[in-house]
Amino acid sequence: MSFTEAQSPAAVGKDEERRLYREEIAIAKKYIGPFPVVMALWCFSNLLCWFALWPLAIFDVIPLWAGFIIATANVALCYLPSHEAQHSNYANPGTPLRWLNELIGYVSTIPLVLPFKVARYTHMLHHKHTNDPKLDPDYEVIAPTWQQAVLKTIRRMQPAFPNSYGVVLSENADDPAAQRAGLEGMVQSLAYWGILCALAWSGYALEAAFLWWIPRMLGTIYISLFLSWWPHHPMNEMGRYRNTRSFSHKLGNIVAFGMEDHIIHHLHPGMPLNRNKAAFRELRPILEARGCRLEDHHG
Repeated sequence: MSFTEAQSPAAVGKDEERRLYREEIAIAKKYIGPFPVVMALWCFSNLLCWFALWPLAIFDVIPLWAGFIIATANVALCYLPSHEAQHSNYANPGTPLRWLNELIGYVSTIPLVLPFKVARYTHMLHHKHTNDPKLDPDYEVIAPTWQQAVLKTIRRMQPAFPNSYGVVLSENADDPAAQRAGLEGMVQSLAYWGILCALAWSGYALEAAFLWWIPRMLGTIYISLFLSWWPHHPMNEMGRYRNTRSFSHKLGNIVAFGMEDHIIHHLHPGMPLNRNKAAFRELRPILEARGCRLEDHHG
């Protein structure tokens, strides 16, 4: 597989470059700014639903198999609201609602057991070094097909396989932010396993397995596939307009978690997910002129 770096693949002159950039920014600004109410509601409704499953399943209000299906959906859905918080899309530092931004970042991914500081630290590196084999924390998802990507994610979850985020934190051990993220990750991981053990000891091993342990694994696979592998495949190009693609998934954009337009997020990360599709439609002529990877095929 060849690896290329292209900062601006389309052959345009400087005047055309400036014109395209001005038009791109003008359009993007229309979709950036208002508080992303949809994403905030998504966070708390999804989290409350997952919490409610525990008493409902333990007291046989709903069958455990139904709780398992809902819990798996909850885990798969929990990352994206936190992703907005990683980019401070709810509130910037120093603003009155900053506490809400951080709260959403922390609580949204409780079902996934992904510490907010770890997620933010590694995700910012992903944006800075997208598709760089040595510096992109998400590069480990690379695989020739989506089926192989799923199998690789399963292997990556095994104890003997190095955790790519843990490796990144250890490589940046002199960075205070990485140190804090590592400490937070350790505390949250210990709490997770402690809770699972306590539930099993108390006679709720099946509930622990089917409402958290197994859904967490399945949710991780789903998130890795649609948020990391699909938008960047085959991960062989770098540069603002080439490191991410648009695509058309045969099951639709909702099943793909809105990632059909992930190129918009990489170009303008301050734009909330639920506005990406509309922005993509308006920006498409500019993206075509830029030579972006607009691969409107069924994967």
